[in-house]
This record gives sequence, structure tokens and C-alpha cells, in this order.
Amino acid sequence: MKPLALPIRFGIATSGCLIAYFLILSLFNLHTNIFFSLFNGIITGFGIYEAIKYYRLQEKFAFNYGLGFKAGLITGGVATLIFTFFFALYATELNTDFLNQLSYTWSNGSKSFEGIVFFTVAIMGFATTLVLTLTFMQLFKTSKHSNKN
Repeated sequence: MKPLALPIRFGIATSGCLIAYFLILSLFNLHTNIFFSLFNGIITGFGIYEAIKYYRLQEKFAFNYGLGFKAGLITGGVATLIFTFFFALYATELNTDFLNQLSYTWSNGSKSFEGIVFFTVAIMGFATTLVLTLTFMQLFKTSKHSNKN
């Protein structure tokens, strides 16, 4: 199996979960409430954690910090790119009133808010990916001092 296949698959699965969560929120008209997006971090975190865990199992003794870090970044990066693309498609084609609702909710109707929404979604996803990957790699790294007393 190619070394990037596993993180890419986990990234696609994670983005599918993010999209499903967003669509469920939209069914209840809660998708404009920014506080519900905090759960996106949990979804992304689970995907990154599982990708690193399975990558470690796959690589066995060849696994190191760099490989795990790369697997986490790729997983989160793929999930973020796909979700951001979906978000843009949703906001511009599927629900053209969504950005107006979002900007009215969070900026009292200011039109300048709409221009940075997609950028913000992407930056939030990449920042979450970086922080969670660094955090999870502390759990998966092997200590050089673990066998010494």
C-alpha cells in the first residue's frame, strides 16, 4: 500500500463526517450558529487520531514521529480541503441565502463579513489539524528513555 493512501482515506472519511454533521445541523436550522462548529474539532480530532493509530500499526517498527506527524497533517488537510470546497458549494449553489443569514447573525448585516467566510473555514480547519496532530503525536511518540532507569 502506498504510504499516503491511509491518511488520504481517513481524510476523506473525516470530511464525510464533517459534511454529514453540517447537513444535520442545517436540517434543524442550526448551521448558522457558530458554537456548533466546535464539534468539528472533535470530529477532526477523532479522524486524525485514528489515522495516526492505524498508520503506526501499519508501519510497526518503521514508525517515527515524522511519519506520524505527516499522516496527521495529511488526514486533516484533506478533510479541511474537501469540507471547505463543500462549504463553498453549499453557500454559493445549494443555499444561496446562507451567507446572508450567517453574516446577519454574526456581524449585524455587514456585507464585509461574507468575504472572509471561506478563508476562515479553511484556516480554522488547518489550525485545528496542526494543533491536534502535535497533541496526538505526544501520545504516539516513543521515548528514547523508556527502557533506561
